[in-house]
Amino acid sequence: MSRARWRGVGGALLGLLLFGVGILVAALLVRTYTLPSSQVSWQGPGVAEVKFTPDERQLLKRALIGALRIPTVSFSEEEQNVTALAELGEYIRRVFPRVFSSSIIKHEVVAEYSHLFAVQGSDLSLKPYMILAHLDVVPAPPEGWDVPPFSGEERDGYIYGRGALDNKCCVIGALQALDLLLKRGYKPKRSFYIGLGHDEEVSGHKGAMKVVEKLQSRGVKLLFVIDEGLAVVEGVLHGVKKPVALIGTTEKGSITLNLTVNQPPGHSSMPPAETSIGILAAAVSRLERNPMPNMFGEGPDAFMFEKLAGEFAFPLNVMMANLWLFSPIISRVLEQKPSSNAIVRTTTAITIFNAGVKANVIPHIARATVNFRLHPAQTVDEVRNVKFSIDKVIAG
Repeated sequence: MSRARWRGVGGALLGLLLFGVGILVAALLVRTYTLPSSQVSWQGPGVAEVKFTPDERQLLKRALIGALRIPTVSFSEEEQNVTALAELGEYIRRVFPRVFSSSIIKHEVVAEYSHLFAVQGSDLSLKPYMILAHLDVVPAPPEGWDVPPFSGEERDGYIYGRGALDNKCCVIGALQALDLLLKRGYKPKRSFYIGLGHDEEVSGHKGAMKVVEKLQSRGVKLLFVIDEGLAVVEGVLHGVKKPVALIGTTEKGSITLNLTVNQPPGHSSMPPAETSIGILAAAVSRLERNPMPNMFGEGPDAFMFEKLAGEFAFPLNVMMANLWLFSPIISRVLEQKPSSNAIVRTTTAITIFNAGVKANVIPHIARATVNFRLHPAQTVDEVRNVKFSIDKVIAG
């Protein structure tokens, strides 16, 4: 073939390539700028706009601060600050008398410290729904806090305290919303429940499960359940300037593995080649060096980014709107920060490591606790298989 003909073929191929690139770019831009807006209007037929007076805003703030000052700590399933739980029960009665005295609300205490509210609607043929929150909090040592953890102190527009986010904000928010609606003459068409558990941080076996059993014994079937969910975050999603209200449509499961190494005890003057601590440290180090697979796009995460595409600046908006092409890049970027890495995979956290009793004694036993938070697309069995690889390292 002559050189001129080769140049002609090359020019034609280059033209086709440029045309293809042009088509691809056009498709990317069309999809980016024709996606439905993420802006949602909550005002619809029959939905009344709710505005708070300055006094109501102050009441809401004071109600939360008061709840934060009650140290409803759960240390374990066997150890809870039950005195504080009882105090918080009395506190919500005192702060929200309208809720407890309303003729359309039935309140009952379940398992001594949990609370169940049944709000009766006008149409009993409609299946009810349920709103959940929990009263207890995890322990809060004073170290690492700028303010005392149970002070409820307000500083620079923020309220500080253990439980401010997890989860007394939802407890007070649900009761305050119901109180203000009752004040405005609210009468729901659909019945609903509010369940406030007292031991969520240590399993919920004595609180939430007892509430469930009570509802089941009454033949209650729920349309849906709204749990504590996520938060309104700002500055967490890189590239989005506005606050984002994240709605959790699924929840990561949790697996806790306890690893133990037994070795003959000895004296530090005659140490073995590997101690129980060294063997276990190698196992957990291997876990940290080999994270679970990146599963971006196999759960609701990709849908979230696509819905937010219009809020990202260029060129991120194009990439988020076209995850079918850019998801490998986006998923690798998300891996770089702990907060976003948790979105794309099952996370592995070494949370407890115990061994040794004296500086010159070789420990007989070393123990470690590993907590996994499961990606919605990964099964318990898939994560459990990791334990066998750990056992091989421990067995040597």
